[in-house]
Amino acid sequence: MVKICHMHTRAQDATVVVGAGAAGLMAVGTAAGRGKKVILVEKNDRVGKKLLITGKGRCNITNTADIEDLINNIPGNGNFLYSTFYTFNNWDIINFFEERGLKLKTERGGRVFPESDRAKDVVDTLKDYALKNGVDLKLNSPVEKIAVDNSCVKGVILKSGEEIQCSSVVLATGGCSYPGTGSTGDGYKIARECGHTVVDLKPSLVPLNTKEEWVFQMQGLSLKNVAVVFKDSKGKKIYSDFGEMLFTHFGVSGPVVLSASRHLLPYNYKNITMSIDLKPALTMEKLDDRVIRDFEKNSRKQFKNSLNDLLPQKMIPVVIKLSGINPEKFVNQITKEERHTLINILKSMTLTIDGSRPISEAIITAGGVKTDEINPATMESKIVKGLFFAGEIIDTDGYTGGFNLTIAFSTGYTAGINC
Repeated sequence: MVKICHMHTRAQDATVVVGAGAAGLMAVGTAAGRGKKVILVEKNDRVGKKLLITGKGRCNITNTADIEDLINNIPGNGNFLYSTFYTFNNWDIINFFEERGLKLKTERGGRVFPESDRAKDVVDTLKDYALKNGVDLKLNSPVEKIAVDNSCVKGVILKSGEEIQCSSVVLATGGCSYPGTGSTGDGYKIARECGHTVVDLKPSLVPLNTKEEWVFQMQGLSLKNVAVVFKDSKGKKIYSDFGEMLFTHFGVSGPVVLSASRHLLPYNYKNITMSIDLKPALTMEKLDDRVIRDFEKNSRKQFKNSLNDLLPQKMIPVVIKLSGINPEKFVNQITKEERHTLINILKSMTLTIDGSRPISEAIITAGGVKTDEINPATMESKIVKGLFFAGEIIDTDGYTGGFNLTIAFSTGYTAGINC
């Protein structure tokens, strides 16, 4: 049963958690489990809205890596999280869900998902945890600001004008990515008004723009089992990966691109080359043999009609253009040099990365409330007594693979046992 709070709620020893995402839900359930009076304030009409779309709706809740590996996969201030990970780590997260009846499975790269492949089951588990522990849930209630007196939390003022008196607040409002789910950066404004510094916000785990216009001809084309390498302007390798990618109307996306993007953030997503090996299972020699066989089979065809076995239909005109070979030329007239040019393109189709999509299209926000101003052992503000932070609002962010939700659950739990 959902209990409703009324105007000027008087509960001076209560805790108010702002934001019903992964971090907020973990924080409220944990705090209420200690016997505290806890009110969960959420501006959406339901809880866990962003959580429902994570992992393509499957919800990659954590990763089985050891603590050092977890930290290494969090380039955005990973060291700040040592204390909270020792308080509540990835195995604690796994046990938390399994003890509440949610069966989990581990996939490639240590990624942990619900067996059902349904993010909704994760949200339902967290919501039940909160409500069973007696949390007051207040939906459709955006927060205007936190009332502070003598550097101590006194209450939360909603946009409706209602004031909820409390002795502590957990700010778990998320970042700026996917604003349609409610993460529109409100928490940063509230944190600034409380005297906190907000480190510049940038998109992370984000699709990328490319300079080459021929990419747009292939929009909607998904490639599986390709190898990609990203290099800086001096030709130094930044990142490489193997897997699935997607061409879009603006450039490239898909799992290998999103994973790469966090490594490219220090370069501001500029002056980077992306090389795609379309046939990573074949060496240059083996691929040459394969092309020779295809050419022999299609010897009387024109070049433009000879690549159907080798490439997806949408890609053929682009590869022909890049090769510089006359599309009308008969295959049996193609020279060895031309064939080698074609093979080089198949093994190294090169693009120029020229920026990222906006933060609203990113999976995660890099930047946020400065970690130096937060106690890493408790998640409490060093500026305002009784103010705690959890989740994406903090200036921490990780790669893909369950690391960002690990941050959310871990910091949410730590705030919940200390608020």
